Amino acid sequence: METVLRAVSVYIVLLIVFKIAGRRTLLQMTNFDLILILIISEATQQALLGNDFSVVGASLTIITLICADIIFGILKKYVPGVDNMIDGVPVILVADGIPNQKKLKMTDISVDDVMVAARCNQGIIDIKDIKFAILEKNGQISIIPYQ
Repeated sequence: METVLRAVSVYIVLLIVFKIAGRRTLLQMTNFDLILILIISEATQQALLGNDFSVVGASLTIITLICADIIFGILKKYVPGVDNMIDGVPVILVADGIPNQKKLKMTDISVDDVMVAARCNQGIIDIKDIKFAILEKNGQISIIPYQ
């Protein structure tokens, strides 16, 4: 049972840490981010398995993590507000060509990040041509141009 409790505890800690870190961490991955994820995975492995390096212990840990993910998915689907608490809500970063500085600062997204998404997704080169730029729950920036 210790393995199951370890797995659930680490899952919840990682969920909270990435919630605090914000969606900016999902927006783009740098070399530093990759190194950080590798270090986190190694530390997580140690916390999950402790001194148990058996195949059974690893299998139980994996099954527990997947079950925890399924349970959180069910909670997000059927319990009002849990989805917004865990994944957040979409955030409007630009409206009618005007950047919302408060929302940009809150999400740690720069106007340059918005413009990269605008150029890549819509071929837009001027912020005034953006009707809405929305930071989605998954960390991507959706661009809605004027028609």
